[in-house]
Amino acid sequence: MGALVGLGIGLGLALVWSAFFLPRAVRDDADAGPGRLEVLLSRAGMHTVSSRSLIGLCVVLGGLALLVMQVLSNTFPVAVVFGLMAGYLPIAVVAGRAKKRQREFAEVWPEAVDHLASAVRAGMSLPEALAGLAIRGPEPLRPAFAQFALDYQVSGRFGESLDRLKDLLANPVGDRVVEGLRIAREVGGGELGRLLRNLSGYLRDDAHTRSELEARQAWTVNGARLAVAAPWLVLFLMCFQPEVIHRYASPGGVLVLAGGAVCCLVAYQLMMRIGRLPVDRRILA
Repeated sequence: MGALVGLGIGLGLALVWSAFFLPRAVRDDADAGPGRLEVLLSRAGMHTVSSRSLIGLCVVLGGLALLVMQVLSNTFPVAVVFGLMAGYLPIAVVAGRAKKRQREFAEVWPEAVDHLASAVRAGMSLPEALAGLAIRGPEPLRPAFAQFALDYQVSGRFGESLDRLKDLLANPVGDRVVEGLRIAREVGGGELGRLLRNLSGYLRDDAHTRSELEARQAWTVNGARLAVAAPWLVLFLMCFQPEVIHRYASPGGVLVLAGGAVCCLVAYQLMMRIGRLPVDRRILA
């Protein structure tokens, strides 16, 4: 037992010594991957908006909501709660836009892959087939492929143009299609047309199954949102009754607000996690 205690003390002293005297690895921010907000903005197609701008908008909206609710209710804890809600609103809007954009992509990718397969079967080169999607492809994908056509026309570098296309699409299916085309371009492949047709069939089946599941779980998602929003709507209406809302300025009222916020957040996250469908990850990004 004494040897075990001595070993533990020695290990602790060694860790303390290493924290002060061993050199630390310096993280290069240039090589660091994008943060969560950058990924969210990319998935939403908002490439011109920086994460700092989004955070600044959250701070401004949160501050304005806090001031308005403080004037309306004259109860600081209640104003803080609504300020936090308003501060999170821009992120929620961007997240909703990202989900809508990815859903649109899932619906139109089979058509885009069919166009690529037809172009390859007709003898067109890969750059021409991809650039043709800017005109003949599905509407949601046209801006990205138009940018690819412009990049390739300016630089003539197929690989770099494909990398730029992947960043614009920010979509797992797009990553697989782009990497398949890159391999076909570099090493050649006579089975590219068959590969694209098989991929189109798989994407159609996956989109059909996912749409049915989303339709069935829509009531669960809407019910969770309604259940979370209802108490705070009641709290907002109580702001017009000063003798009632001022009770939340007491320590007990603050405790009730904090407990209610934690319960709503945990319950909502739990409900969304239970009803969440599996999402493809960008492993080829």
